[in-house]
Amino acid sequence: LKLITLARAALARGGANQGACVRDTDGRVYAAKSVHLEHLKLSAIAVAVAMAVSSGAGGIEAVALLGEQGPSAEDLEILRDLSGDGVTVWWADGHGTVLSMIEL
Repeated sequence: LKLITLARAALARGGANQGACVRDTDGRVYAAKSVHLEHLKLSAIAVAVAMAVSSGAGGIEAVALLGEQGPSAEDLEILRDLSGDGVTVWWADGHGTVLSMIEL
């Protein structure tokens, strides 16, 4: 629930179609929104994972993604690059209602 709340806050910051939050294996969380610039397009999951990696995270244990579209195949591959055991990915709409859950 905390990850969904933080992802929802990231989405609410405006101008994005996705918000995400990841929890690393040390329990730290990273919330981000998608980036859509002329020369840079990143999903919210990609941004949140990049934040985790740049902060020294050795693995990811849980993810929440909010938006109209679920995690892409590329998002799931990014998560597999850094995942720990039994990573759960929750996809929810903009209101925080869970639409699906994926186990990696």
